[in-house]
Amino acid sequence: MNSSQTVKSQSILVIGAGELGMPVLRNLARKAKDHQGATISVLLRAATIESNDPVKRREVAEIRELGIEIVTGDILAASISELAAIFAPFDTVIGCAGFSAGLDAPMKLAKAALEANLKRYFPWQFGVDFDVIGRGSPQDLFDAQIDVRELLRAQDKTDWVVISTGMFTSFLFEPIFEVVDLEKNVVKALGSLNTEVTLTTPDDIGALTAEVVFAQPTIRNEIVYLAGDTVTYGEVAETLQTVLDRPFTKAEWTVPQLKAELAQDPDNHIMKYRAVFAEGRGVAWPKRDSFNARNGIKVETAEEWMRENLRS
Repeated sequence: MNSSQTVKSQSILVIGAGELGMPVLRNLARKAKDHQGATISVLLRAATIESNDPVKRREVAEIRELGIEIVTGDILAASISELAAIFAPFDTVIGCAGFSAGLDAPMKLAKAALEANLKRYFPWQFGVDFDVIGRGSPQDLFDAQIDVRELLRAQDKTDWVVISTGMFTSFLFEPIFEVVDLEKNVVKALGSLNTEVTLTTPDDIGALTAEVVFAQPTIRNEIVYLAGDTVTYGEVAETLQTVLDRPFTKAEWTVPQLKAELAQDPDNHIMKYRAVFAEGRGVAWPKRDSFNARNGIKVETAEEWMRENLRS
């Protein structure tokens, strides 16, 4: 860790307030109270701020109650220079917009961060380890993330931090992912029953991101690994049996099988994710080596998540 430059993270802008953005904002606002002069802002589209959707209205009200300043901007509509002008007043920008912003958004935001001469930039890389997966994986979105890493590493004006989280815990159980079928009591292992996956909840990612942002000495120019749990698909099936007290059938979706399915439907993003996770590279790391484990920070395990969310 290179800590010759101490970034105090006084003024922080978070891009987006969705599934990950809200937990990040809540935890930053809480931590900022202990750091004199620290301010938290969030970049939202005008349509979100003015929305009549009850969920969005609740979120905007919560953001205001937390004392977070709202900055209006649209990362899709704005040019790189327009985004740079929005970013420029801040010391630190944290990208929480996700892939919903499109394939070009990660590079556009990174270029804007550099043009704004930020002290520190946290790109949207909350997920797998793109360096280990490498270029040309079944999920072409990941190549765009490698491009961002190369851009950030090739310069020395703006410090960067990448937070690797593995898969969001809840996503493993999403019906659309088809790995866990709670109606038919089947776990379809990606790759094999021994393939591992690291899982972390957005709430834990939010809390740990706030810890990373305010950590001393300052964390800069490195990848920080989080892990709520690292489990095999076989262990997921065993734990489901214990938690739900009913038998689960275990099946395997092999890499050749998943790649053949993807070849039939090459634009299917869920199939791309399945194939990448089945390959097992860069999608799991030992929990004991994680930032949370090394710092003794309690996080939610896969079993705890199941007990809390699946026993209805």
